[in-house]
Amino acid sequence: MLDNTIKTQLQSYLTKLQYPIELVASLGHGAKDEEVRGLLLDIAGLSDKVSVRLDGNDARQPSFTVGRTGEDAARVQFAGVPLGHEFTSLVLALLQVGGHPSKAGQELIQQVQGLKGEYRFETYISLSCQNCPDVVQALNLMAVLNPAIRHSMIDGALFQDEVAARQIMSVPSVYLNGKVFGQGRMGLEEIVAKLDTGAAAREAEKIAGKDAFDVLVVGGGPAGAAAAIYTARKGIRTGVVAERFGGQVLDTMGIENFISVKETEGPKLAMALEQHVRDYEVDIMNLQRARKLLPASETASGLTEVQLESGATLQAKTVIIATGARWREMNVPGEQEYRNKGVAYCPHCDGPLFKGKRVAVVGGGNSGVEAAIDLAGIVSHVTLLEFGDAMRADAVLQHKLRSLPNVTVILQAQTTAVRGDGSKVNGLDYIDRVSGEARHIALDGIFVQIGLLPNTDWLRGSVELSSRGEILVGRQQDTTVPGVYAAGDVTDVPYKQIIIAMGEGAKAALGAFDHLIRSDVAAG
Repeated sequence: MLDNTIKTQLQSYLTKLQYPIELVASLGHGAKDEEVRGLLLDIAGLSDKVSVRLDGNDARQPSFTVGRTGEDAARVQFAGVPLGHEFTSLVLALLQVGGHPSKAGQELIQQVQGLKGEYRFETYISLSCQNCPDVVQALNLMAVLNPAIRHSMIDGALFQDEVAARQIMSVPSVYLNGKVFGQGRMGLEEIVAKLDTGAAAREAEKIAGKDAFDVLVVGGGPAGAAAAIYTARKGIRTGVVAERFGGQVLDTMGIENFISVKETEGPKLAMALEQHVRDYEVDIMNLQRARKLLPASETASGLTEVQLESGATLQAKTVIIATGARWREMNVPGEQEYRNKGVAYCPHCDGPLFKGKRVAVVGGGNSGVEAAIDLAGIVSHVTLLEFGDAMRADAVLQHKLRSLPNVTVILQAQTTAVRGDGSKVNGLDYIDRVSGEARHIALDGIFVQIGLLPNTDWLRGSVELSSRGEILVGRQQDTTVPGVYAAGDVTDVPYKQIIIAMGEGAKAALGAFDHLIRSDVAAG
């Protein structure tokens, strides 16, 4: 089941087990059941601290639990074959159930251990989803830390009956005690904050009590991480406030143009960025959304202030804005109503849920054409709609797309509405921009791939923006507000690339440092 290289690596990891663990499988007679059997036997053969039982009686088959030997009831379950992106989730579950400590902060661990009540979590995933492992790993760890918590990972492509019954059209989808808990990427901090209702208020109070920073970076993507590292290396007091550390990189599947790294994935890069920042004395305030920027000229303290949605306010001598961009929406009737009910923005994550169905991709740039190519291998038919008179994707991608037998390309198409039956998408309306004729396509899903919007709504009235809402910056990444700098996709830089964002983050940091040492406001 596992190749020799993976076996060797896994065997090395399993030496870290402190307690014996038991894998209990519930199997039927299908090919996937045999895959699970083979996987578990391979794992057991790598360590004398791992045993396997094949006498489980769970209704979900194939599935297996991971528990300590002698434990009354295992608290971690995998329903499906946890390979692909979820293999790491399996390895971590083996180690953590076996007593190897996690890297979570002690304060967060204590929060999990202090949760009262009974929590039965179920997470529906797809093995191609790069967002799902974060959720699975967080909930698995919670189940390990707190005996009142159970968690099951469920491969939606394998358990289609459950997916259909619960009308799941987006992954990860998390259920708690049988009811919807959340959808999309969630880290351990975010999940705990939703369960511990007093956590947000406590965190806001703690943030409000912080002293002023020399440099406050708003945003935790590539630009923000680079800026924080550069300023921290200067020895000045640096803080990072981010809605989610990693930013849009977390939603990026394959990265093949990051110089010196031949190939990587967004979540891996985001993890490396955060670890690099944490290697320095940087105060990271995650899960915090900026609400308003007050320039120093408008504050009583003479410092720039950033107000957060939580109600807390941070002060800084200089600020670097690196809040990035988000997926652009179509802004047509029905889009919000059917979001996660057929309207999706991540083909890698949600594509497997539409196996054998008809879908549309809106957008003919590189991301749209790549999405259509990927989906064509899963769904029965893909219709790509492009607003202009030609697709804008690279020629090699267009050639590949047009070679696929189950893809239709419609140019000069203006999407006007998303249609549904009240619970899920069943079609899309568009206007033929040549003839002016209104048309309808019967569909099960719509993947929106029409570019990005800068996250600058909170900045209107404080810094100068372009007509597209991007922050206007100078040669040192300086904005129109003294002491405020910006970097990355949130600015008017012409090319939105990870490596460019990092370079601009470094420039912004150096610009902010130069401002500190040359102005009347002394660093430190």
